[in-house]
Amino acid sequence: MTQTGARWTADQVLALAPDAASRRAGSEPGAAGPWSGTGCSEEGAVWGLCGAGGSGPYRTVVDVADASGPAYECSCPSRKSPCKHALGLLLLWSEGEAAVPTGAKGRAPDWAQAWFAARRGHPREDRGAGAGGSGAGSADPEAARRRAERRAERITAGATELEQRLADLLRSGLAAVDQAGYGLWEETAARMVDAQAPGLAARVRELETIPASGPGWPVRLLEECALLHLLDQGWLHRERLPHALAATVRTRVGLTRSPDGPPVRDDWLVLAQYDVVDPRLTTRRVWLHGTTSGRTALLLSYGAAGRAPDLSLPVGLALDAEVSAYPGAGQRLALGEQFAPPVPTTVRPGGVTTAEAAARYGSALRDDPWLDSVPVTLEGVVPARDGASWQLADADGDTALPLTPTATARPGWWRLVALSGGAPVKVFGECGHHGFTPLTAWPPTPGEPVRLC
Repeated sequence: MTQTGARWTADQVLALAPDAASRRAGSEPGAAGPWSGTGCSEEGAVWGLCGAGGSGPYRTVVDVADASGPAYECSCPSRKSPCKHALGLLLLWSEGEAAVPTGAKGRAPDWAQAWFAARRGHPREDRGAGAGGSGAGSADPEAARRRAERRAERITAGATELEQRLADLLRSGLAAVDQAGYGLWEETAARMVDAQAPGLAARVRELETIPASGPGWPVRLLEECALLHLLDQGWLHRERLPHALAATVRTRVGLTRSPDGPPVRDDWLVLAQYDVVDPRLTTRRVWLHGTTSGRTALLLSYGAAGRAPDLSLPVGLALDAEVSAYPGAGQRLALGEQFAPPVPTTVRPGGVTTAEAAARYGSALRDDPWLDSVPVTLEGVVPARDGASWQLADADGDTALPLTPTATARPGWWRLVALSGGAPVKVFGECGHHGFTPLTAWPPTPGEPVRLC
């Protein structure tokens, strides 16, 4: 059975709200009322009963895997699309398995099965809302087109407002930003969520941490503002962009898309796995390498704050599975059918020099200027001092890659130094404009990989 990919974040859910009032009404998972009978399927259906009124619970079901955008059905009388119950249900779903279980733990009731089967069985029929329903789940292509146009208009309005705010920021000078506090950025990020552009909101929130990041922060803030300006301009002039770059811009502003690439079956070597934690969400990044295709790609899995994501693949094992690519120029894939459990393997990925790694990142920026890093396996490198910091130097050359500041702060860095002992090693990691972050290493002699993160 093919999975539909990771659960959405709360920002992605709230970006679906038709207006600010709906966003406020559905901003808490339980705000619409007490939920019961919640569940979801691997095909993309999410359902639940919301006991919000005296006439019985409202029946709410959402199709999150529709190629033209999510579709909704609710027995409440609201005419908004989506209604607050659909938003509340999706927020519960974003919190993980404990709130909305998958598969056998969350078997769909007959009414949800019938709606979902009708949509998938007759994709061109416009079913509307039914009696008293909210009607957002219509499979009518024309209705889907109108929904997409309305959201594009909101994002355009948000991008235009963000351009003005960036211009005001630069006009008043970056020196004043340090005294403005987080309120300046949070209010701007909230405006981007209202504009249904969670990708822009996330990049704005990243700006708020830069003024407290140490010496040289004005330069770093200016660089990030320039990238945000470039993304704004990409959205506002997306019709002039090449198809692949336009798809990347849509993804970067936060438009969720289903995987559209053909399934690729391979023995996928698990190169690395690590978590990125913030107060709202835990994101698990899993890097895979196709032993036949030679492709290196990324799987993402999410868990609500304080909860570990569901997906876990041990480093060094190989997985016989199908994957599908997401639209755009990124490396992200969706994990499809798995034909066997992960098994040990002696396969190692091929490596490149440090100069080739830097050139690979530069080439990738042509397709995605907002790319922080690319996956790279370095062949025959040695940890070496670079003044007060460290670098990975080619054993047989005269070039090296500096390490990112976070890399040397991790205990794993010293495992790499010990593993090398001054001898060349093979290292997989992420190479970007901040430097190289090692994630996994292989010893000079045959042996199992060593996790560095």
